[in-house]
Amino acid sequence: MTVRLLYRVAAVLILLFDVGHSAGYPWSDPAWGAAPTIMQSGHFRVFGFTRTYWDFYVGFGLIVSVFLLLAAILAWQLGSLPPQSRALVRVTAWALALAFAAVSLLSVMYFFAIPILFAFAITVCLVGAASLSRPAA
Repeated sequence: MTVRLLYRVAAVLILLFDVGHSAGYPWSDPAWGAAPTIMQSGHFRVFGFTRTYWDFYVGFGLIVSVFLLLAAILAWQLGSLPPQSRALVRVTAWALALAFAAVSLLSVMYFFAIPILFAFAITVCLVGAASLSRPAA
């Protein structure tokens, strides 16, 4: 596989990961015993704002969606770069790959098969692409 193709596959997988994550809103099911009403019932003040655990839960979930979209765009852009330019952004490429390696680990620790498989597939693509993007001789 070429570097370009690896980044493009990673970008599409990240976008699908994002769509799946976002489509899962509100990311809970009353059958699981974690009813949103419980999380919405306890109000507390944080730096002058009244919030609930539900506010934090939804807010962080939406933040994850935004950053997954950013990661998909970044991966696509990395795949668009000519080889000589990719050498200039190796730190960025490896940072993205390592971030998804961390997502893979966290997915194994806290989630289930679908996010685990997506995270690992994305990590493999990003590590492969970063490895193949060698500095010019």
